[in-house]
Amino acid sequence: MKEFLKKKDVEISLKRYGIDALGAMAQGLFCSLLIGTIINTIGTQFHVPFLTTTVATVAGIEYTVGGLAVAMSGPAMAVAIAHALKSPPLVLFSMITVGFAANALGGAGGPLAVLFIAIISAEIGKMVSKETKVDILVTPLVTIGVGIFMSWLIAPPLGKAAMWIGNLIMWATELQPFLMGILVSVLVGVALTLPISSAAICAAFGLTGLAGGAAVAGCCAQMIGFAVISFRENKWGGLISQGIGTSMLQMGNIVKNPRIWIAPIITSAITGPIATCLFKLRMNGAPVSSGMGTCGLVGQIGVYTGWVNDVAEGTKSAITAFDWIGLIMISFVLPAVIAPLIHLGVRKAGWVKDGDLKL
Repeated sequence: MKEFLKKKDVEISLKRYGIDALGAMAQGLFCSLLIGTIINTIGTQFHVPFLTTTVATVAGIEYTVGGLAVAMSGPAMAVAIAHALKSPPLVLFSMITVGFAANALGGAGGPLAVLFIAIISAEIGKMVSKETKVDILVTPLVTIGVGIFMSWLIAPPLGKAAMWIGNLIMWATELQPFLMGILVSVLVGVALTLPISSAAICAAFGLTGLAGGAAVAGCCAQMIGFAVISFRENKWGGLISQGIGTSMLQMGNIVKNPRIWIAPIITSAITGPIATCLFKLRMNGAPVSSGMGTCGLVGQIGVYTGWVNDVAEGTKSAITAFDWIGLIMISFVLPAVIAPLIHLGVRKAGWVKDGDLKL
């Protein structure tokens, strides 16, 4: 069996499923749900007729350009996961149906259902791939059959579980914004820097509202924090690659000296409750944006999209100057000020030396 799994490139490991597949799922979300949301926001804010009018009607449901992209989030996630698992073409293409079924039956917690079901379907599909002379029939039938069956069997409970956890986190943050602001900010920020996908985690649990705002704060603290404290070693290239790229670039250095992580983590513990208690920062855009921070400014775009949606729905009267001040302070100013001050103390304690943050 071990030889067979090796031949089929089926690697049952935390790296393959918890890092590769999860990260790919987030990319699938970016290319569908997130892009669709951004297109809708551009169309609404800049009054672009082509982006705000119906371009397709399917089963009585009207879709705009952005709406079509959003509707394909399930297939996009599943195909991305299968690609990360190195699936052959027939398995990869079959995942379009699997992803659609898992996301639809998973409801609001669809992304988590897609993650589990896409992994199972893709791996089983890989096992039967090219094992028969009628591979063009067998592989799609098995992959789609397994995917549909698993979607029927476990997608609804997985979706409900994901939403229950997400709602619990958001409820607790509303109830205890200070403590939960710290907890959510630190944990999501740490997940952002680790080689796992904080964006996919936020999407899986549907993390929005105040909890989403705390998540944005934690991610920004890590990215801007690392970008600024490592400026001495990495100059402008490092500032940009970490500040609007990813703080994950520092993982190699963290393994060598975990103490370089002190300043960004403490910064996230400070900015998280400031976001929830002082600025009441809510991330009511696409949940995937909560785990993005300043990466491509997706976190900030998500917050703005949420404001626009809230105003359109009547739950928010207008976007105020205080909203913008809060977003800029939490995203850029506070991490750029607090992290270097804390890091200065860490350096004086002798825990970090020159070159420890060199990319």
